[in-house]
Amino acid sequence: MNRPLSRILIAGVAFGLVACGEPETVSQDGTETERFNTFLDERFDLWVNRSPTWQSYLGIKDDYDKWDDRSPEHIAEGLELASQTIADIEAFDFDSLGPQAQLSHQLYKAEMEKILAGEQFRHHTYLVNQMFGEQSETPAFLINIHRVDTITDAEAYIARLNGIPEYFGGVMAQMRESQGMGILPPKFVFTHVLRDIDNVLSGRPYDDSNEDTAVLEDFRKKVGALEISADEKAALIVQAEQALLNAVAPAYADLKTLVLEQQALATSDDGAWKHPDGEAYYKYLLREMTTTDLTATEIHDLGLSEVARIHDEMRGIMTQVGFDGDLQEFFAFMRDDPQFYYPNTDEGRDQYLQKTDRLIGEMGARLDTAFATLPEASLSVKRVEAFRERSAGKAFYQSPSPDGSRPGTYYVNLYDMADMAVYELDALAFHEAIPGHHMQIAIAQELEGVPKFRRYGGYTAYIEGWGLYSEFLPKEMGFYEDPYADFGRLSMELWRACRLVVDTGLHDKRWTREQAITYLQENTPAPEAETVKSIERYIVMPGQATAYKIGMLKILELRREAEVALGAAFDIRAYHDVVLASGALPLDVLESQVRDWIVEVIGT
Repeated sequence: MNRPLSRILIAGVAFGLVACGEPETVSQDGTETERFNTFLDERFDLWVNRSPTWQSYLGIKDDYDKWDDRSPEHIAEGLELASQTIADIEAFDFDSLGPQAQLSHQLYKAEMEKILAGEQFRHHTYLVNQMFGEQSETPAFLINIHRVDTITDAEAYIARLNGIPEYFGGVMAQMRESQGMGILPPKFVFTHVLRDIDNVLSGRPYDDSNEDTAVLEDFRKKVGALEISADEKAALIVQAEQALLNAVAPAYADLKTLVLEQQALATSDDGAWKHPDGEAYYKYLLREMTTTDLTATEIHDLGLSEVARIHDEMRGIMTQVGFDGDLQEFFAFMRDDPQFYYPNTDEGRDQYLQKTDRLIGEMGARLDTAFATLPEASLSVKRVEAFRERSAGKAFYQSPSPDGSRPGTYYVNLYDMADMAVYELDALAFHEAIPGHHMQIAIAQELEGVPKFRRYGGYTAYIEGWGLYSEFLPKEMGFYEDPYADFGRLSMELWRACRLVVDTGLHDKRWTREQAITYLQENTPAPEAETVKSIERYIVMPGQATAYKIGMLKILELRREAEVALGAAFDIRAYHDVVLASGALPLDVLESQVRDWIVEVIGT
């Protein structure tokens, strides 16, 4: 959900801060609060204007023909802007601000300071990798984000194709800088990246295939929907083909050459500990991802405790279904029995998508029993595109555009149906769609009367914690009646508990990739391919995997605190409003907000 650290200064997406409480109404009398809120929106726009791709995510077409600037000069300007923003914030009269604006003042200043502090780790992020590498993100952006509503939009698409060599030039320059510092991805990463590159360059116009390459197929479809003449459509397609041959192919060839060079130098050391200042880097990431001061050891031990608890609950499911054997044998049964998987065919994939659609429809019909505020943005379910499905994760969510032109999208990876157990389908959909990411992110984007950074910012612990909480909540709403589906819910919670163990194991305790894979195989029912892919994800995204369980536990802890304090006055719909209706929050701010609400309810 969150953009990689390396993109923060480039794209200016540094807006993970949210003030607690009810939104303040912006007055019209020129108060300090009004001036400060206006400043926040103007500064948000300034950061967004530095990033053509982020503009496109937000549905803005001002720089629709451009890519982000990755030059050192542009990055330095971003650092200067962060420093200037701190000075600008300090120029406001803090005591004259309203309570919420005061908190925004403190948090926004801290965010700018965090950008400056994070500069020392900018080269630690792998710009090519199997999860969010530029080799696959670039075509995915064109396919999923770049809308073509007019001829001008189509021409901008072509301009972006022609701009890929310059854009990749910036990517490769930073890759070489990282290499010079001794920072390279582990050797296994390069195999995935090279496969992605080859996939992007397969199909027409690159070869004599009967099928278009993914980008050309997308462009042809989008242009085909325009209300223009056939000759105009044909001319645009020819221009796109020329751009693919004359710009995109050479850019990818250059990138592949560098990737091959770095592959020859890479080692099998996997954790962040191997980098210069690796211990400080991982500590920084844990703080960023969890918004807590928990140490790697504390997180590791919490994970071991949660794994043991969930194993005990799973044994209860075993008893419920009458399984004769131990937990490992039950895992093998759930992993291997064909009844739990759709066929690895197009028909099986359609079955999975159809069941997902039905389930989301059923949840949508019951949402008002647990939520007072519902999102307006629509939701779609899509397969991950073929060119990146072997590398991509099993499921993920893409937020809607603010103007409503692009729905929120729940992506499912159906490359190998053996990785998509039907008993996990329910919890996975609840996490990524509703009441999970779509509910939370769409509501945040639709908030009124609050600065833009509050609507579009995010904290991994809050966002993913809500997603994991959203797997648990449906059980209270009458879902998971099938014990095997309930086992699926537990298996996914177990997975997040194991993440606490393996992420800290890899990056703090110097576990090898193989050690971490073995831990997942021994403690979860996941198939081998999924354990391998997941560990490889955690290796290239240090700390991110710890956020889910930390966030969920805090949301549950605060809910139980409210239930005890309020007794019969506790209202689950009101609690969810408190959690959701101010946008994403750091966990300590969420805690303060919930406790303030408890005091308010007690006092009424």
